[in-house]
Amino acid sequence: MNLKEPVISTARLELHHISADRLIDLFEKRDDTFALVGETFTNPLRNLIDFQGPLAWRVPQVKADPATNKWFVRWIVLKENREVIGSTSFHGTPDAQGMMEIGLGIETQYQNQGYAKEALLGMWRWVLTFPEVKTLRYTVSPQNLPSIAVIKYFGFDFKGQQIDEEDGPEDIYEMDRETFLKKWGAN
Repeated sequence: MNLKEPVISTARLELHHISADRLIDLFEKRDDTFALVGETFTNPLRNLIDFQGPLAWRVPQVKADPATNKWFVRWIVLKENREVIGSTSFHGTPDAQGMMEIGLGIETQYQNQGYAKEALLGMWRWVLTFPEVKTLRYTVSPQNLPSIAVIKYFGFDFKGQQIDEEDGPEDIYEMDRETFLKKWGAN
């Protein structure tokens, strides 16, 4: 199950899926040499190497069931310079109610330029091509004002708060499939 999902393309970005074998190698070796073999982009900012972010959670999931990798980590590549500027990943497979939660990180020098919105829109449009996905979820620290601004831009509804074991309090935002597609269109 070392398949790569197709690239998701937006106006300025490409979202490149990382195959299971490459994802595991990237995490375990903290080196992107194997992960970048044959790719047409570079990773000068060492995204997912110096700060491995979601890999600590996603790699054990992939090792337990390689088929889950379909939903996981993608590098965010800026078309203009062919460099990785961040990464994004859903947190798991669709749950019993069809909910999908997403995480995202943009390298500091590329923040506040609309790349997070563009990457999220691309990922959400892609995941909604799967009929089992019914609800989109985004959780964020109440202190993370830039991320809150992004999710409010899309019009997600505030649903409450949860305590994350790693991150502490998180606000929960959701939007159902039909509302998203009506407001933001399909892929």
